[in-house]
Amino acid sequence: MFAVIKTGGRQYRVVPDDVLEIGKIAGEVGTIVQLGEVLVLGGDTPVLGAPTVTGASVAAEVLQHKRGPKVIAFKKRRRKHSKRKRGYRDEITVLRITEILADGKAPTVGPRPRKEKVVEPAAGEGDDEAPKAAKKKADSKTSAKTTAKKAPAKKAAAKKPAAKKTAAKKAKSDE
Repeated sequence: MFAVIKTGGRQYRVVPDDVLEIGKIAGEVGTIVQLGEVLVLGGDTPVLGAPTVTGASVAAEVLQHKRGPKVIAFKKRRRKHSKRKRGYRDEITVLRITEILADGKAPTVGPRPRKEKVVEPAAGEGDDEAPKAAKKKADSKTSAKTTAKKAPAKKAAAKKPAAKKTAAKKAKSDE
């Protein structure tokens, strides 16, 4: 079974489990919305609306709200030193069609559950406390070494300007 729906000034032919991008509509991500302007119900006996099919609707799950690609409108009038550049991005809602309803029925299919990301423990981690303590000690030793290496570089940088000043003083005393 298919349906032709109208939303946002455009018409779409939809079947269950279709994913489509339409102009932004109200609805939170993960909720079910009903689109009521059904122009045609197809199947074994198609039903044409005049202008819409009475009692028919399409239920869809809101997957995402996003913005479309940037469209740039650039206008220029040659030899007039006149130009204008404007850009905009359309607001888009991504829908998944869950079911096509007739005779004023309510949607029976709810939103699909989201897949949760599985966080696996890092390899080498165990229940033993001794390896964790050894790692902490090793980390503190390496951090001490890295700070010790950085410190002489700072002292050397501090000595260079002082050397330039003393050379300037000697030059003044020669005169």
